[in-house]
Amino acid sequence: MSDIIQLLPDHVANQIAAGEVVQRPASVVKELLENAIDAKAGYIKLIIKEAGKTLIQVIDDGVGMSVTDARLSFERHATSKIKTAEDLFELNTKGFRGEALASIAAIAHVDLKTKQEQDEVGTEIKIEGSKVLSQEACVNPKGTSISVKNLFYNIPARRNFLKSNAVELRHIIDEFHRVTMAHPGIRFDMYHNGSEVFNLPVSNDRQRIVNIFGGKTNEKLVPIEEETDLVTIHGFVGKPEYAKRSRGEQFFFVNNRFIKSAYLNHAVTAAFEGLLKDKAHPSYFIYLEVDPKSIDINIHPTKTEIKFEDEHALYAMLRSTIKHSLGQFNVAPVLDFNRDASMDTPYEYKSKIAQAPTIEVDRNFNPFKEEKQRTTATSNTQKNYSAFKKETPGSWENLYTGLESEVSSNDVKQTSFSTVEFESEEQTGSLFETDDKKDLEHHTTYQLRKKYIVTTIKSGMVIINQNRAHQRIVYEELLKSITMASAVSQQLLFPLVLSFSKTEITLLETVKEQLENTGFIFGKLDLGEIEITAIPSVVTEKEVATLLEQLLSDLENEVPDSGFSQTDLLAKSMSKSIAVRSGVELVPEQQRYMANSLFACTEPTITPDNKPTFITLTVDEIDKKF
Repeated sequence: MSDIIQLLPDHVANQIAAGEVVQRPASVVKELLENAIDAKAGYIKLIIKEAGKTLIQVIDDGVGMSVTDARLSFERHATSKIKTAEDLFELNTKGFRGEALASIAAIAHVDLKTKQEQDEVGTEIKIEGSKVLSQEACVNPKGTSISVKNLFYNIPARRNFLKSNAVELRHIIDEFHRVTMAHPGIRFDMYHNGSEVFNLPVSNDRQRIVNIFGGKTNEKLVPIEEETDLVTIHGFVGKPEYAKRSRGEQFFFVNNRFIKSAYLNHAVTAAFEGLLKDKAHPSYFIYLEVDPKSIDINIHPTKTEIKFEDEHALYAMLRSTIKHSLGQFNVAPVLDFNRDASMDTPYEYKSKIAQAPTIEVDRNFNPFKEEKQRTTATSNTQKNYSAFKKETPGSWENLYTGLESEVSSNDVKQTSFSTVEFESEEQTGSLFETDDKKDLEHHTTYQLRKKYIVTTIKSGMVIINQNRAHQRIVYEELLKSITMASAVSQQLLFPLVLSFSKTEITLLETVKEQLENTGFIFGKLDLGEIEITAIPSVVTEKEVATLLEQLLSDLENEVPDSGFSQTDLLAKSMSKSIAVRSGVELVPEQQRYMANSLFACTEPTITPDNKPTFITLTVDEIDKKF
């Protein structure tokens, strides 16, 4: 039998590696931004066209590359970050694998321009599908500019796999947020299709967070800080009242590298125990600094998962640090019945030195004059009291003198009063049968455990899940309102102002027209704030914030391409928020309305999410139970 194992060509190996490193345009953005940061750039510009499908360009003012380095940077496992295996445990850079540029060049058209400060001219290299087309000198300022065009041009299946521009742009913005928050000392600009999306000047951690998520974020942040031999923790957590139903604003950074950790996330949630509403998630921006030897980053190509040497100690420290800050800044309530809030000393006064109080003396104070006046007032009061006492006839018992004779003389009248019938007395009889009696006699529905509605049919009985049934009813009503634009709005006496991040407002603007068709009327849409002047008639004012948060969460997870599908998703999300919950008691009229409306729907058997709305039990099935 002949030999069948052979080495793969470099361009094939690069395409295989690209499948792990480059999953979508956001992956390219992450790798290029991290390379610019490793090049010690002070200013980085990101330019995007068509959500990265047409162009991704990163321009920096870093150290640049020599002619040889520029050519070698596109080879697999070629890197300037590490030299030996021991360097993996002393990592102070973002990249170290040496795979990113080779993987990107294998599946796109790449144009690299770079120049070092001491060089007179720079170098330009053009590559298509791992094949170098040209390498020549060029005029370029200090630093590097790399353009990635026509991503996945030679892998049609992967290109077709990409979502709509809105979804891919949101993933790019998420990666941009993660990189920029980890490095507030670097200026970042981002442009999409020629318009500026972000302009982030050099700042501190708090200012960078506020610049990204809007000015209203500043009042939500509670600072945390702790320093131990194992870890240094600093950053911010959001106040409990601003917790959201989505996990959008949750960031962990370890040694200025964004990571995902369900274990550490549980530590934060445990610190907020008892302070959050049901299904609400706290926001946090937490920076951890640990010894590079105590962590392992080389687990996944994206480097967002790392292993800690002592996770349990880190969990306890993080949880106690957040709990301390929540108590320190009076965010968590303190159960102390004897505490007087007016006697509390502000936390920032703990390091201040006590000052001696100033003594003021009233030179005009005369104690003898004051006492004389008080004596005179007392004697006058005593005289008035004695005069009142003389004029009062008898004691309190005299108030009832003479009543006994009146009572005895009126005994006859009392017996006659008991037989008198007054006109205002309530009538117990009725000529006609009331609706309440009809309901009792013809009661065709029954609510079981405040969750199910039981009603009868010819073949047996139906058990309806009230939450799922109402979802189907509301879903079809909303779908009709959106498509026919005939929804009924209720005007608010005072406009409702809600705070959202810049990304969330951009997302809401994409479905603004459909929301208006359901009954919403929007006022001004400022940076970080949205004003609502009218809401749909089926929604209460207190449900609006929850409804929009749920909608944003659904839109972030799956925004379809077609307009109808987007309308369908909007109706699904709103129906889930509006539908009556399990545990809500319904009167007989509401029960009958629910049953009749459900069976009037075009598809009464399932919810919008394809879950059953009711089950039937025939008489034969009931007979078999006996």
